[in-house]
Amino acid sequence: MTSPLILLTAGGTGGHLFPAEALANALKASGARVALATDKRANAYAGAFPADEIVEIPSATPSGRSVPQIAKAALVLANGTFKAIPAIRRLKPAVVVGFGGYPTVPPVIAGSLLGVPTVIHEANGVMGRANRLLARRASLIATGFATVKGIPANVPGRSLHTGNPIRPAVLEAGQQPYPAMAEGGELRLLVVGGSQGARVMSDVVPPALERLPAELRSRLVVCQQARGEDLERVRSHYRRLGLRFEAEPFFKDLPHRLAQAHLVISRSGASTVAELAAIGRPSILVPLPGAIDQDQAANAKTLGDLGAAVVLPQSDFTPERLADEIRSFADEPDRLTRAAAAAHSASITDAAERLARAVLDLASNKNGKTP
Repeated sequence: MTSPLILLTAGGTGGHLFPAEALANALKASGARVALATDKRANAYAGAFPADEIVEIPSATPSGRSVPQIAKAALVLANGTFKAIPAIRRLKPAVVVGFGGYPTVPPVIAGSLLGVPTVIHEANGVMGRANRLLARRASLIATGFATVKGIPANVPGRSLHTGNPIRPAVLEAGQQPYPAMAEGGELRLLVVGGSQGARVMSDVVPPALERLPAELRSRLVVCQQARGEDLERVRSHYRRLGLRFEAEPFFKDLPHRLAQAHLVISRSGASTVAELAAIGRPSILVPLPGAIDQDQAANAKTLGDLGAAVVLPQSDFTPERLADEIRSFADEPDRLTRAAAAAHSASITDAAERLARAVLDLASNKNGKTP
């Protein structure tokens, strides 16, 4: 019997591509074949994706209020759908699995039009606009969180809480115990802003660290992600303070750095929150402001409610407030250890396997309905 081919579709950012990569590994471990449909932006760094074939499909995000811009994006998505149809006819996937974001819209719609069972995975605590558009076409809606707001009423497919699939490198890092901070010892800070970086981290964190007492500053070891245009001013600030630091636009070994950190300062994308839980690290989370769905705020709340994270709206994320929070953690090392344990309690380390089983169950059912 020929192994089923599962077409995964993800794009835009690592937050969408990383869970798809984790599912691809789980599917291949179960004997399935995997193909990936993605957009031009993600295809630039999808080379290591464990797929038998990568297909590039045009996509666009209908953002803003400009009617011409929205119309242009809609035309690009329609064109992507027309290009996805022959690709799906050629590949003959048993199931199409989308991971959110507008790059998934053309392949999922094309699969639905051709009668292929479709799955959408919603990683966030609030369903995104692209997934809401696709929800009524989905045979199965898999969710990263137990409670997800914004799922349309009366969708025909069923919902299943699987958790957010975690990359093998993160699962490996999660085997490392929390590096409890010795009294008077190093305090290792990791500062990240998502796969695209976040300027606010470069604006707020360096002056916050400058406000710390000299004795505490001397104990800091800082690893910070900064956008290319912000990189030199961050480095210059830390050199002036005499800090031990690394600052780069991107860290390929981020799971390892998460495991080494005593405290993480970050945005709260779904993958970030899942990885903080899987590795079990305390955090100060600053949800992306102004988002229509406020999905990052919902994600952060899951760790905040457990005492695993301090959640700061960006309006409260000032150098003064951040310095106070870091000093409070440094003065009470046991609080860091408790927060790390709380984060770990929220982890779902077999999410990729759960989702793989659901997808393969769907693939084995000729009617495209889950048992």
